[in-house]
Amino acid sequence: MKTAVITKVFLWLFLLLPSLGWASEAAEASAWWFWPLVLFVLCFVLGIFAVLAGVGGGVLYVPIVSGFLPFHLDFVRGAGLIVALAGALAAGPGLLRKGLADLRLAIPVALIASSCAIVGAMVGLALPTHIVQTLLGATILGIVVIMLKAKKSEFPDVQRPDRLAQALRISGVYYEPSRGQEVNWQIHRTPLGLGLFILIGVMAGMFGLGAGWANVPVLNLVMGAPIKISVATSKFLLSITDTSAAWIYLNNGAVLPLMVVPSVVGIMLGSFVGVKVLAVTKPAVIRLLVIVVLTIAGLKALLKGLGIG
Repeated sequence: MKTAVITKVFLWLFLLLPSLGWASEAAEASAWWFWPLVLFVLCFVLGIFAVLAGVGGGVLYVPIVSGFLPFHLDFVRGAGLIVALAGALAAGPGLLRKGLADLRLAIPVALIASSCAIVGAMVGLALPTHIVQTLLGATILGIVVIMLKAKKSEFPDVQRPDRLAQALRISGVYYEPSRGQEVNWQIHRTPLGLGLFILIGVMAGMFGLGAGWANVPVLNLVMGAPIKISVATSKFLLSITDTSAAWIYLNNGAVLPLMVVPSVVGIMLGSFVGVKVLAVTKPAVIRLLVIVVLTIAGLKALLKGLGIG
């Protein structure tokens, strides 16, 4: 019963998103606090959804805010990176203390992804807005496909590490409560994984999405790290990758405090509520709703970039 009520409330809130776009003209003469308040409420809801669906806040924030609210895409991307960064900074230290986020795995990946994120941010700010908007729409629809088809391997079977993994000594051990024992892990296909992080870094910087949606599948399914290690290391990676890209937007004046502050506060408060709601709802239902919303937002961004919508 509680699950049905919560799902209906969330669905109703997201169905109201188009009305925010239609109300933009009427709100031009409103008080200065109108749109910051809208951002706070919207991000509070997005924070709940992000926890329940297991996705980062940035991947929801950028397409929805750019598609339904009257903000320039550059400012939305800058705020999106700060939003993703805030969540990562909050989670990173705890994950390191618990031994789930692995520094030996994170450091080489972070060096590549953060460097490419800087390049992606510079390219994104240099390209015409309609081209970035079109590419953003296509990327969001690609993320939807990944979410639909993505699989998880809790304990991948890695027979032996490759030479690069051995040279970098990327391996570890962590305690798994479900098994009641310590789990030894190692990785393989390291060159392929690092190559994919070049693309992930560029996309993170260009679109301001964060990269948790791509980090986890590559670390888990391609490189063979256990799912818990992949998720935790991905969170830690975001604190490095997004910082690099965010500085480019900040240096170019594309980070507005009136957007960033209510967005960060809203999404973090929503995340706290989402953790509690998670106990009384079905994440699979919420994940389906998120996929539907991302599909709508991705199509709107694509059509907007092409000058149709």
